[in-house]
Amino acid sequence: MPGAPAILPYAVTAWSVCTALGVTTRATVTALSEGRSGLRPPPVELPFETVCGALPEALPALSASLARFESPVARIVARLLDEVAPAVARAVARHGGSRVAVVLGTSVGGLAVTEEALARHHATGVFPADYDLHARHSLHAAVDMACARMAIRGPRYAVSTACSSSGKVFAAAQRLLRAGVVDAVLVGGVDSLCQTTLRGFHALSVLSPKPCRPFGLGREGMNLGEGGALFLMEREGDARALLLGVGESADAHHMSSPHPEGHGAVAAMRGALAQAGLHPAEVGHVNAHGTGTAKNDTIEARAIESVFGAKVPVVSTKGATGHTLGAAGAIEAAFAIVALEEGWIPPSLGASPRDPEVTLTVNEVRLALRCRAVLSNSFGFGGSNVAVLLGVA
Repeated sequence: MPGAPAILPYAVTAWSVCTALGVTTRATVTALSEGRSGLRPPPVELPFETVCGALPEALPALSASLARFESPVARIVARLLDEVAPAVARAVARHGGSRVAVVLGTSVGGLAVTEEALARHHATGVFPADYDLHARHSLHAAVDMACARMAIRGPRYAVSTACSSSGKVFAAAQRLLRAGVVDAVLVGGVDSLCQTTLRGFHALSVLSPKPCRPFGLGREGMNLGEGGALFLMEREGDARALLLGVGESADAHHMSSPHPEGHGAVAAMRGALAQAGLHPAEVGHVNAHGTGTAKNDTIEARAIESVFGAKVPVVSTKGATGHTLGAAGAIEAAFAIVALEEGWIPPSLGASPRDPEVTLTVNEVRLALRCRAVLSNSFGFGGSNVAVLLGVA
């Protein structure tokens, strides 16, 4: 495994994040540092009890020139672009619009817009006049909006592999850059809350009525959340972080349950290490997938321990943000960069008292920790697994 990396690291030159902790990067990072939770009552009416990682404030509507893309996920991407737009504009000016790509991960896209349109049709017999399936609902709609706003003309597509979606976009960016197709890639992930996902996860009996407790004793399941994160990756530039490696696997054990021995998770983590040419001991921190469900947490804990041992500090940040589905990989990659840039890792909310089957070092308080490399795990339905390894020069 160790040795010369197969793929040279690529620079992350700008990034932004928007979560239930705050709609700006600084607000999210401050709340994360202070150990606050963004879980709150759901913003939609439901016939069961739960809490959600809903955004703490409404986001503004899109500008008139982009109004055809109007949807909750498009508003989140627009908010994220507000922070990274200067860096993206510089990349477009330097390389040309056709040499910049956009790849975003999402699970549901603009499904919330279609839910509202169907409710209107049920009540009145007609769809809203401005409803456009392709521009507002489709998985690629927010990608098209970002391209339109930033004058990007390079390859563009969405990745939708359930909860691994926006972890896998980093591998997509690697491939585009390595192939020489582009010189920069805007990657990330976005998802919003909607009735379909809330009711669907409740039907699977994995939605907790109370704040989720990843790795905690007596945990009752997950809470869903919304938000997103964006990253500008370039072949070269002033790096805020480096993408060292990405490991992907597909164990296809079950439609919704992970492999009981965590084989897919182990393969993804070892793949990221191999691509980076790093020993496990060189990774200072693992941001776990850690959903708060009984099976996921114990299986992932065993998988992490089999690769890194029991002493590496592990955190699940879903007790702060909720599980943001297709946006989770990107949001948690942003938190990995926070650890690298600022020298601390957040508490894993709800982990105390610990499940005795989890023998990892799960961090329960804000911990000052200087890391050279941080691994972020994202595991999706159907055994779609990804591990993203980020580091500093």
